[in-house]
Amino acid sequence: MTPEEFIHKHITAALVAEGFPDQVAKGGADCGLEHYRCMSQASKKGAAYDDCLYRARVWAQGQTSKAERKSSKKKLSQGSLL
Repeated sequence: MTPEEFIHKHITAALVAEGFPDQVAKGGADCGLEHYRCMSQASKKGAAYDDCLYRARVWAQGQTSKAERKSSKKKLSQGSLL
C-alpha cells in the first residue's frame, strides 16, 4: 500500500465515521490527497496525515449541511444496533 492509498483509505473511513455520505467522504479524501501531493512539509512533525484530514473535513463540511451529517450518522448508529 502506497502512502497515497493509505491516506485516501483512512480519510474516507474517518469521514464516513463522522457521518458524511460515502460520495462526499470520497470527494473529501480526494481533496486531502491533493493537499498531500502539493505540500512540501507538514505543519508540525508527524502531522502530514492530520493536515490532509483537516483539509478533507473542511471540504466535506462545505458540501453538506449539518442536518445531512446528523441524519447519516443516525442511520449508521441505528444500523449497528440491529
